[in-house]
Formats: sequence, C-alpha cells, structure tokens
Amino acid sequence: MRASKIKMIKPNSQVRKAFQGSSRGFALVEIVIAIALLGVIAVAILGSLSYASTVLIISDERATAESLACSQMEYVKNQPYDSINDPPEYSLIDPDSIPVGYNITIEAVRLNPDLNNPPDEDDGIQKITVTVSRDGEVLVTLEDYKRNPEI
Repeated sequence: MRASKIKMIKPNSQVRKAFQGSSRGFALVEIVIAIALLGVIAVAILGSLSYASTVLIISDERATAESLACSQMEYVKNQPYDSINDPPEYSLIDPDSIPVGYNITIEAVRLNPDLNNPPDEDDGIQKITVTVSRDGEVLVTLEDYKRNPEI
C-alpha cells in the first residue's frame, strides 16, 4: 500500500484577512450597544417573572376561596333543615379554621314555588348561597338547594 500525502493549502491573502480581520478589539460603541441589549432583555424577563408571580398569587387565592366555599356548602347541606327561622340561619364550619383575611357569608332563602300556599308556609326547599370574599373583593359565590327530608 501506498501512503497518501496530504497537501497543505495555504490561504491567499484575501482569505487570511477574512478570518483574521483588521480590527484589534471591540469598539466602545459596540460594548455600549451590547450592554443596552442585555439590559432590555433583562427588563423584559424580570417583568414577565413579576407578572407570573402576581398571577400565581391570585390563582392561589381563588383556589383557596373555592375550597372554602365547597367545604362550607357541604357543611350547610349536612346540617339539619332549618324550618323555624326566617331567613334560615346556618353556622360556619369552624370560624378559627378560616384563613386570615377571608370572609364567608351564608344566605338561605325559602323558596315557595306553589302559588296556592301562603308565602309564610315552608315548602321544604331552600336556596343556599355561600360567598367567599377577601379584603372586600368577592372571590367565589356558590349556590345550591337544600330540601327538607321530612316533606
């Protein structure tokens, strides 16, 4: 077998200039432009992180409010039917277990779908509304109906 020889190609002067360039370093203007570009990109990234953090906090508040409203609604539906008070009164689960800043209100309204009965008579159906708010802003409102099991 014969050993092949590799020829070295020497670049001409135009090719050499293209790879080596004629400048000795970066100019001050190029450095300022690069720093300004990095600053604009950093501001955009930090702004989006701040917005994402705010959205995450709001989402967490709403999830907490929804969980509180659902558990309160189930608690009210499992309490004995109130046919004495008008409007019916239902208590909160445990006021000490409600996170600080959240407020829960329960409204119960008797429904009297039968127009032949007097309005004071209880037909055994109540509309229950549970509202969860935080710092005066309503976060979640749930509505459901409760029936008197004796009727």
